[in-house]
Amino acid sequence: MTVQKLYAGVTLRETRTRLGLTQKAFAERLGVSLPYLNQMENNHRPISAAVVLRLAQEFGFDVTELTTGDAERIVSDMREALADPVFGAAVPPLADLRLAASNAPALARAFLNLHRAYRQTHERLASLDEALGRDGASLRPSPWEEVRDFFHYCDNYIDAVDLAAERLSQAWGPGGDPVAVVTDQLAARGIAVATGDEAAIRIYDPQTRRLTVSARVAEPTRRFQLLHQMALLTQNDLLEATLDLARFQTPEARGIAKIGLANYFAGAALMPYRAFLAAAQQERHDLERLADRFGASIEQVAHRLSTMQRPGLKGIPFFFVRVDQAGTITKRHSATRLQFARFGGGCPLWNVHRAFEMPGRFLRQLAETPDGVRYLSLARDVSKPGGSFTAPVRRYAIALGCEIAHAPQLVYADGLDLARGFQPIGISCRICERRDCHQRSVPPLERHLRVDPDRRGLLPYVIAE
Repeated sequence: MTVQKLYAGVTLRETRTRLGLTQKAFAERLGVSLPYLNQMENNHRPISAAVVLRLAQEFGFDVTELTTGDAERIVSDMREALADPVFGAAVPPLADLRLAASNAPALARAFLNLHRAYRQTHERLASLDEALGRDGASLRPSPWEEVRDFFHYCDNYIDAVDLAAERLSQAWGPGGDPVAVVTDQLAARGIAVATGDEAAIRIYDPQTRRLTVSARVAEPTRRFQLLHQMALLTQNDLLEATLDLARFQTPEARGIAKIGLANYFAGAALMPYRAFLAAAQQERHDLERLADRFGASIEQVAHRLSTMQRPGLKGIPFFFVRVDQAGTITKRHSATRLQFARFGGGCPLWNVHRAFEMPGRFLRQLAETPDGVRYLSLARDVSKPGGSFTAPVRRYAIALGCEIAHAPQLVYADGLDLARGFQPIGISCRICERRDCHQRSVPPLERHLRVDPDRRGLLPYVIAE
């Protein structure tokens, strides 16, 4: 097996800058020569095991930060963008993409922003009525996509917000009821909390200082919505400071992000980091037991597990995704090497799409992506009734998974043969390199095709080597 060399010059340079050390002083602390450090910081040499060890010993550095983070995500996003036919057949090799992601991440993100703007302009022009109906349309990412990328590249972990939520949770303690505490704290601010039969899940009237939460929703949702409003009312300065650092391009993106940060605070308060991490390890990441323990929903627990990336106290790196019945990804995050399709549909062989067929059941899948990485994937439907016969049911499915090395720490791996039986899956057909997939919908954009009218196999064409 080929061992991939570790190039992390940008992270190494940022670490030195954060510590306020010169290259000479940093090299001495690491026990290497100045030229050697310079070569590592510029990705002319890989980071050796000895240097990784010294980083941990001298500075308490979480060495997993050298191999995770933006680089893998940027490479995956660039590969998918470059599969667009607009670039033709001149696709840069993978080594060049990794070099760009490591050495020039800002330039790589600028390229991705440019390609996103191109696609949105192309789609806008394809719909003439939309193009004519918009005055002053600009080449900007959609607010939703901009916010989703913000959380994606923050590793879905916002440290200051997480810590503030953890401090609030101390008011009710382990196993305590946050509803009573939050209600009392809001009452002390002159805000009355009530339940109502409105269609809206949560309504806050700043004039009457009255917060109404729908009685139709499940109890975990009520707790979550109370904590969400608590964040908006008591943590506004923190949320606004975080938004200032993000520098969103539009007021709409900033507004959506503020809702996302309040949601983050609510989940982190309902499931405080240290207590939740300890419980997850104790319960072997059993979603149902964790949901009962913290008064949360299955989806809330799965989402929270994907945020456990606090430096120095990291949990298992999970991927988390939520899809609707059309296969559209409505939530996505990955702390693993698995990345999700940004354009087009996902892989139909992934078990998350089968969850709608078997509601109320956990589906397990051993999966292998084209790069040879193996995963344990867990899927379940999380349909949400509207609370009355006439109300529509919102139907979603979620998937939570990790690389197979972490699988023994999950109760869902029990009884599975973790050495075999892996199903090949991809990201999307457009960039999947598998030649013999029976579910392929479109040919891969990076490969040539051979078409023989006198021969028909699984596909009406043959993908060339």
